[in-house]
Amino acid sequence: MTEVVPRLAEVEADVQGLVEAHMETLLGVRFLASEYGTGSVHGGRIDSLGLDENGSPVIVEYKRGTDAGVINQGLFYLSWLMDHRAEFEQLVRDRLGATVASQVLWSGPRLICIAGDYTRYDVHAVREHRRSIDLVRYRLFGNDLLGLETVASINGGLPVPRRARRLSVAQAASDIQGAAMAKLAATVDEALLGLGDGVNRVERKTYRAYQRLRNFACMCPPQRTKLLVYLKVNPADIGLVPGFTRDVSGLGHHGTGDLEVQLRSARDVERAQDLFRASYAAA
Repeated sequence: MTEVVPRLAEVEADVQGLVEAHMETLLGVRFLASEYGTGSVHGGRIDSLGLDENGSPVIVEYKRGTDAGVINQGLFYLSWLMDHRAEFEQLVRDRLGATVASQVLWSGPRLICIAGDYTRYDVHAVREHRRSIDLVRYRLFGNDLLGLETVASINGGLPVPRRARRLSVAQAASDIQGAAMAKLAATVDEALLGLGDGVNRVERKTYRAYQRLRNFACMCPPQRTKLLVYLKVNPADIGLVPGFTRDVSGLGHHGTGDLEVQLRSARDVERAQDLFRASYAAA
């Protein structure tokens, strides 16, 4: 047995190159551009631009070690991004097509900082901002292993108390599907949010994503008799149960994830708890 000692990269560009080459695998973000110039007025270059699984614009900033300026630098570029929406959408159109560009979600632009480490002051600072910010610590192990650890994950906007959040979810579903399915949706919402402190929720027209840096669950609006939740669990790793779980890899559906879970009652939610936890852990 041999200990593999963690280390930092030799230079910042090594981390950036590694993440950009595998951004979708590592962060769930489609890569758009590297060292993107912000023009003569701002006079800067954004390390990486991307688009996440829910269509939210993403800025990724890198630092080799600990650097107190990485958050402020990222927020500076995030402000530029909000003032240049048309330019960003044109970039998405050029890279990913007109359909994807028309679905960019401007309500939740994200900043992901990847650095060797952070101080407690950094973690406190991101909690004071009204932006979606993820602080990620990296470590290299030997020559072929990379570790990423989420230090803090803050969703943009003011936090909503759990009780008020549950009532609003129930009311929205009740308007469409009735009280029984509304109660079921509220139960699933509470179960997914309760998996950890770092869970963020992203609202889209066709689904609600639960995110821990990457999506780990997507809940669709209730149908008349069931609720569909998609998870990042490999269907081949579990025993599929007809009427409860289904392999949807390669099939078109709203949200992300290859495992469809069909929920019809609170008992089904209890049956799905292990699957919820497995998907959360994988994220």
